[in-house]
Amino acid sequence: MAIPIAYNFRNLWTRRLTTILTVSGMALVVFVFASILMLAGGLQKTLVETGSYDNLVFLRKGSSSEVVSGVTRQQASILETFPEIAMGPRGQKLLSKEVVVLIALTKKGSDKPSNVVLRGIDENSLLLRSQVRLVEGRLPRMGSTEVIAGMSIVQKFKDIGVDETLCCGMRDWRIVGVFDAGNTGFNSEIWGDADQFMQAFRRNGYSSVIFKLQDSSEFQNVKSRIESDPRLTVEAKRETRYYADQSEIMAKFLRILGISLTIIFSIGAIIGAMITMYSAVANRTAEIGTLRALGFKRRDILIAFLLESLFLGFLGGLVGLFFASFMQLITISTMNFQTFSELAFSFSLNFNIITMGMVFALVMGLVGGVLPAIRASRMIIVDALRAV
Repeated sequence: MAIPIAYNFRNLWTRRLTTILTVSGMALVVFVFASILMLAGGLQKTLVETGSYDNLVFLRKGSSSEVVSGVTRQQASILETFPEIAMGPRGQKLLSKEVVVLIALTKKGSDKPSNVVLRGIDENSLLLRSQVRLVEGRLPRMGSTEVIAGMSIVQKFKDIGVDETLCCGMRDWRIVGVFDAGNTGFNSEIWGDADQFMQAFRRNGYSSVIFKLQDSSEFQNVKSRIESDPRLTVEAKRETRYYADQSEIMAKFLRILGISLTIIFSIGAIIGAMITMYSAVANRTAEIGTLRALGFKRRDILIAFLLESLFLGFLGGLVGLFFASFMQLITISTMNFQTFSELAFSFSLNFNIITMGMVFALVMGLVGGVLPAIRASRMIIVDALRAV
């Protein structure tokens, strides 16, 4: 027969202080573990949601981002003839030739400079980015030195707002509007006319060409045509794949950092759980002897103590994830290692992170309780009853 679970709960309640301290230690570890994973997940979610599955991005072969890419005007004109391009509401081709450059702006609070993306767009760019909506002011006039700024740029940087003037590229650019792109990387950019940016920053070609497929399944046809055309030195990626690649290096760094910190903190939590369970064994020697005398087997004693330790880990996991969930309310701004530009994103909690956090907490409970449980199960009945 098995020892009733109520017995384990009663013992944990009796040792409330040590139970709370042990659960708190495990909760702290799970909080750190989940927060780092949420940070990496938020970065990837922001960049993946920036792209559209039906949009293709054309970059120079070997380029890791638009910042270091180059597409000549001739190549852009060839891409413009592709029959797979979707048509807009007015019969125009949904294709955009864009320029991306980096400028340094001063952040609020720290007064430190940080790189920001200037994206040169054309009249079709907004048709390709349905997630972008104007929240203040108006859209810039093509052919002018007017620009619009993303919401995150307005919130994080000095002197960025409607009717402010931005000085770069030996020109003054008037900010005429603010746009909100939701939880995407576009929120951390400033947009203006592509031709004006090319002249100001002495660019002879575009950074990228983006167009929307009229049929999503035609991606391979487009890719094959590009590879077989000797005039083109570009490669095609789905926009979702391109932005996912932008997060790869930084997300990997965050995960390695998170795992390293978690391992260090978890050692302390496991030791705490082990001390708690050893203390429970020492204080309940007489109980263990009585249970054995009543006919409970060594296996029953082992399982009972392991269940207590696992329950401590379970509580620690729940508490840690509960507090980690509030991190979703925080938005941070940092440099993306791939593009060397500022990117704002939020922590993101998902089912995989919850599962990993709970599994990690249970593992801590198991490792911390297995040795004390073995010691309890191996007690000799006569020696245990002498403690009565």
